[in-house]
Amino acid sequence: MTKKEKAKLVASLLEDYFPDPQIPLHHDSPYTLLIAVLLSAQCTDERVNKITPKLFALAHTPAEMMKLDSSHVEEIIRPCGLGKAKSKAIVKLSEDLQTHHGGKVPKTFEDLEKLPGVGHKTASVVMAQAFHIPAFPIDTHIHRCAERWGLSNGKNVVQTERDLKRLFPKSKWNKLHLQIILYARKYCPARGHNEKKCPICYSLKNGDAVS
Repeated sequence: MTKKEKAKLVASLLEDYFPDPQIPLHHDSPYTLLIAVLLSAQCTDERVNKITPKLFALAHTPAEMMKLDSSHVEEIIRPCGLGKAKSKAIVKLSEDLQTHHGGKVPKTFEDLEKLPGVGHKTASVVMAQAFHIPAFPIDTHIHRCAERWGLSNGKNVVQTERDLKRLFPKSKWNKLHLQIILYARKYCPARGHNEKKCPICYSLKNGDAVS
């Protein structure tokens, strides 16, 4: 199968298994999504979802968050890991949002990636899920599956993002990002992967085609 054929099969199966994927991080605004995504680095979504209600009860906007001492934020978010670095980034980026963007999360990659603690992947998630602007955030699940499914060589996340953007229509990127993550967690994990119980891997190995 060519990469294009593999991509068509992958997209079809993902649509069968996860036709209406929802972002697993709880949020109610672009700002709360941004903070949740930042906290999710090296942390599970489930744990982030347990922590963010406590944090947002204390400060729900950049104007409120920037007034907190980072040590106070660190105390709350410690279970998410990297507490000191994340707490400093959260307070500082909130200050930057209030000072330079009127308390609003900017809608460009350039402005987002200038914020403390915000890398390309975090910016991509916010652009895709908060503003519905086409992006293809690459996390460890997507990076792993793209290589496993023969869609990318797996050299690095930059190459994986480039390869997937070439293979799939831009209109599908935002949805595919969520579909692959949800699928990977359930059927195509890093450890204990059973090819016979993974519909995509099984179908690719057996050369199933999509008409």
